[in-house]
Amino acid sequence: MEAENMPDDSASAAKPQHIIKIGQIGDDSEKKTIISRLKDVEISVPIAYGTIAFHLGRKASESQSHKWTVYVRGATNEDIGVVIRRVVFQLHPSFNNPTRAIESPPFELSECGWGEFEIAISIFFHSDVCDKQLDLFHNLKLYPEDESGPHSNKKPVVVESYNEIVFPEPSEGFFARVQNHPAVIVPRLPAGFKLRSPFDNVIEKEKRHMKDHPFSQWFTKFSEADELLKLAAARQQVQAHIVKLKRQLSVMEGLPQPSNPANGNECT
Repeated sequence: MEAENMPDDSASAAKPQHIIKIGQIGDDSEKKTIISRLKDVEISVPIAYGTIAFHLGRKASESQSHKWTVYVRGATNEDIGVVIRRVVFQLHPSFNNPTRAIESPPFELSECGWGEFEIAISIFFHSDVCDKQLDLFHNLKLYPEDESGPHSNKKPVVVESYNEIVFPEPSEGFFARVQNHPAVIVPRLPAGFKLRSPFDNVIEKEKRHMKDHPFSQWFTKFSEADELLKLAAARQQVQAHIVKLKRQLSVMEGLPQPSNPANGNECT
């Protein structure tokens, strides 16, 4: 399979960093009666997405010079299937079936071709996470910045981008399901707060990781992901402190307090 030759405007190997705050599940009347949300809480999911391309060496032809893979992965290579249920990759129209849907992790696909082009990536989340899709774009790059010398079929061209997806006011079910998952940054709940319904942490039994992925040696080591863990923890501590101060202020002003705030689904 081949791609049409596109203008040489492919992205460089730079790794831009973004924080994407995504909307919550639509609050229609039916869902309002079902979904309980955690106020003043945010769940973060660091992801990396990009392409890795190998020159085919002696097997290369004019129409198939490279084998490449486009993917969406956890920033630390942990499985993100606990949050993402489906990823759709939109390839160049010269490919057969250019719209490719990947329904389970690893969220990736491989092809052969010779041209560079932009790939549209649509990420769909589980129903208790978010009902809005996230659209990203990535430029497939086949050739290194320094093209002097012969092409190597051993060292690939890797271009990745980093994003932190933030889900404000997550549902109790989503929170309980991912609270011990290594791919997800989950804050501690305020002292004394308990989830209304008991949830079994089945994800501990089902979680998978990509540490042994065949391309793991080429993946970018995002040190920022480790820093984000620390920043997210500090941010949640500040938010919890703000909630505590609001309660204390309400008491000082003589405002009525909930009879049993620990059993509710809001931290106000």
